[in-house]
Amino acid sequence: MDRMEFLKAMAMLPLATCNMKLQDFPKLVEKGPNTSKMPALFVGHGSPMNALEDNTFTRSLKQLGAEFKKEGKTPSAIMVVSAHWLTRGSFVNVSEKQKTIHDFGGFPQELFDMQYPANGSPQKAKETALLSHLLHETNEWGLDHGAWTILVHLFPEANIPVFQMSIDYYQPMQYHLDLAAQLRALREKGVLVIGSGNIVHNLRMSIPKLQTGDNKPYDWATEFDTWVASRISAGDYASLANYEQIGSAGKLSVPTTDHYIPMLYTLGLADGKEEVKQVYESVEYGGLSMRTFQVG
Repeated sequence: MDRMEFLKAMAMLPLATCNMKLQDFPKLVEKGPNTSKMPALFVGHGSPMNALEDNTFTRSLKQLGAEFKKEGKTPSAIMVVSAHWLTRGSFVNVSEKQKTIHDFGGFPQELFDMQYPANGSPQKAKETALLSHLLHETNEWGLDHGAWTILVHLFPEANIPVFQMSIDYYQPMQYHLDLAAQLRALREKGVLVIGSGNIVHNLRMSIPKLQTGDNKPYDWATEFDTWVASRISAGDYASLANYEQIGSAGKLSVPTTDHYIPMLYTLGLADGKEEVKQVYESVEYGGLSMRTFQVG
């Protein structure tokens, strides 16, 4: 589906409403025992078909999940900030059961038959909502393809609780960096936060190359992806909130901000000058960056 068609469809859906009052807030739950600080991830999720495919990208996710297990970095819960849950206001899904959402069309039935049967984490989700006055609880949504198509490779057993946080699509870029900074305590509670989108995401320019099998990246896509990587390496996250500064490469790479914003959440969770490890790097079908990295 074209990105603009998706956004139009989203605009027709009722946005979640907030029914939480300040006086209803219980005390914050303190960090539990035996929890280690978790990294934060950004995953360039690309096509939903990656859920079914065995390629260099999906193998990199499998390897990363195996490394987490080997190093004893099993999350107490996973929170995904996906490019595909856009709302007015910022929401956290506190449901116990998380439905697998097949929010796409035109793909094989095998993809629609896939399920990711992980439970939600009401406790961790409620704790998340308490970390910022900007966050509100909801029972809407579930796990969209920005979440489950990557989790099937990272944690195929689906035995770790998962919940999502929405993106307030009506806020400026700095809002998302600032909100993420307020959520850093989640990592201390053993929660793995995953931003899921794509740094370069121009479907209009990529579809013709996809149809012809041309996988050569556009110069502007490579330029922007490289610039973002350099700013991440330098710890200059503020510049990433002002990506338009580099001109046409930024405008072409980020025609809409939905897939770019999840990266800001991952970086906003960074504590000081934490190491950022590049897990996967590729620009595919002209204008789709699959860059994936780990903070901490």
